[in-house]
Amino acid sequence: MLTVSPPSATAPLRRSLVLLFAAGAATSVANLYYNQPLLVLIGRDLHVTAAATGVIPTSTQIGYAAGLLFFTPLGDVLPRRGLIVTLCVASAAALIGLSLAQTLWQVTVFSFLTGLLSVTPQILLPLAADLADDENRGQVIGLVMSGLLLGVLGARVVSGGLAVWIGWRGIFSVAALLMTCLAVMLRVALPTLAKKTDLHYAGVLLSLWTLFRKHRQLRQTSAVGALLFGAFSVLWTVLAYRLHSPPYDFGSGIVGLFGLAGIAGVLGAPLTGKIADRRGPYFMVGVGIAATLAAFISFWLGSDDLLILIGGVIVLDYGVQTGQVSNQARIYSLVPSARSRVNSVFMVFYFLGGAVGSALGSQSYDHFGWTGSCAVAILMILGAGAIHLSGRPQTATRT
Repeated sequence: MLTVSPPSATAPLRRSLVLLFAAGAATSVANLYYNQPLLVLIGRDLHVTAAATGVIPTSTQIGYAAGLLFFTPLGDVLPRRGLIVTLCVASAAALIGLSLAQTLWQVTVFSFLTGLLSVTPQILLPLAADLADDENRGQVIGLVMSGLLLGVLGARVVSGGLAVWIGWRGIFSVAALLMTCLAVMLRVALPTLAKKTDLHYAGVLLSLWTLFRKHRQLRQTSAVGALLFGAFSVLWTVLAYRLHSPPYDFGSGIVGLFGLAGIAGVLGAPLTGKIADRRGPYFMVGVGIAATLAAFISFWLGSDDLLILIGGVIVLDYGVQTGQVSNQARIYSLVPSARSRVNSVFMVFYFLGGAVGSALGSQSYDHFGWTGSCAVAILMILGAGAIHLSGRPQTATRT
């Protein structure tokens, strides 16, 4: 277990606290994805059809989008230590409710609440950026993003494996325990920081539009992030269909293990942050776009080769992660006093892009197969590249 003590607002950010931030991001974001491998078990236990259980992950994602919009801006309004600890405790309560739910309606409601209250990573990220110095900010963001993406990719593998032993209710009970432990650790370790603005809550919500309208770079990075995550979501929406088909004919267990390949791409985040600190985040966004494009070209040309698919998943996860880390490093320099609100704008667009990518991926696969889905993703990536190039810095290599 990490042992940390609260730093002062001006003390250098210790690596132990950065690692705690990363662990907190992983633990919190995993709450969104535990349910995906468990839908069959939940359906059997509640005596509902597989189609009916589809509302469970949907309600979780809707809840998360609402939390991004309405809760993350509070990071600029309220003292963040109290806000983060409160969200952790509240999400633990929602997870307990989920573990005790007896009907599909109850599971759906508690899934929505779990998503709504699991936005802690999007408050920890700008807080880490605030505490880091200018020379190491990209590296710090990269480490925290590594934790977040490990939570995203590892949650499915962990819940699917452990559910065999402790059942789906046990998974959510363990998740609640983890969130309770996280609340205690963050309560001890986080520094006491004053709120960053005197705006009222309604004023903060209105300020999101003001920030979006005022800062061209925020609009561009939000669009690039949305398109890259949209392409990422295309792949993860249709990959199971492809692997269930010839020449593979894999079962669901093997399909889930592809999340482990994605984890390999996450390991590049600290390196991405270091390069961004030297070359500037604009350069690394371009690297992320290029890697994502290369991954989908390999998917298109080599879909019958398992090694190409595995390698492509690694490159895709690295590319999308690199784009996100570097885009966030760019926007955090725009308005230091409003980093939580700036991050909220970026992440709302990010997950909207993911939702659009999932919808386009399933529709294109249904009508045009694997090739059609790859084509949709490539068009999204090319759009991201065009927008990125339109925002090229004129006089500096760092933005």
